Amino acid sequence: MGSAVRKVTRRSLSLASLDLNLLVFLRELLRERNVTRAAERVGVSQPTASAALSRLRRHFDDQLLIRSRGSYVLSPLAAQLAGQVEPLCASLERLFATTPGFDPESSEREFTLLMPDYVLAAYGEQLSAAMYAAGPNIRMHVRVVRERLPADIPETLRVIDAMICAAKPELHAPGINSLELFRDRWVCVVSADNPVGDRLELSDLERLPWVVPHHPDGGYPATSPLGPLMARLSARPRVAVRVDSYQATPYFIAGTDRIAVMQRRLTRYLAGRSDLRILECPGDPPPIVEIMWWDERKEHDEAHRWLRQVARQAAHQSDRP
Repeated sequence: MGSAVRKVTRRSLSLASLDLNLLVFLRELLRERNVTRAAERVGVSQPTASAALSRLRRHFDDQLLIRSRGSYVLSPLAAQLAGQVEPLCASLERLFATTPGFDPESSEREFTLLMPDYVLAAYGEQLSAAMYAAGPNIRMHVRVVRERLPADIPETLRVIDAMICAAKPELHAPGINSLELFRDRWVCVVSADNPVGDRLELSDLERLPWVVPHHPDGGYPATSPLGPLMARLSARPRVAVRVDSYQATPYFIAGTDRIAVMQRRLTRYLAGRSDLRILECPGDPPPIVEIMWWDERKEHDEAHRWLRQVARQAAHQSDRP
């Protein structure tokens, strides 16, 4: 009965009764999983931090941090809160940083961007350099897509500034605006001693075992980036290695008979490796198109217009050899 009363009480709390300092401390606590480090990040004393933790534990009726093998891990509830507190704090920071005008040279605004690790490797450095040159005090929070896009994309775009990824059916929806940034193409990577010739055929893709990033258990759906290429094969290739990173894919090629179909921009990091060969991909797969997506309510925001302009400039830089 007591627990149920506490839950009802928490739901009925008004915004005026909330202590935003606790929200900031909660974010750092869930990031650091350590009270001392969270206190340092927030800039408060250890006793103040301990008192804040006690208040949070009472409020949520949960330990939040659980000792395990000499360190702390998040409780199930804390893990759930961690996914909610980050976008909430980012939204509040943007709210209170709002000014009548936007001056990138003096602004300390933080932009939150969501992108796969492929986009980060292919474009992140150019984006970082362009944003720093135009706004040296502007901050970035880059969230990396691990396996798949968030389930509720409109809600995600509401609380972040933009997402950069290839087109998905769920992104072509009312209220979501977009800007094409750059294009890429598919190439194949094999070991230098792989007996395949310098011109691959579709039969080679069917015969050789694959290294595949972010491979779903049920195979590639038609809407996946490699879906059109898979449709040209008479048989599904055998997947020898599944790895949850585009950038890690080449690590599982050298010295084997495996093959990987990769984005050309990622292979520029392999230029100095004599143990790998980069070959043209057979089957004429369609190009890879990477797009910036955002909530249409940000369309006329001066700071967001600046972000889109800089993102476009960075894309031009990334197209250069």
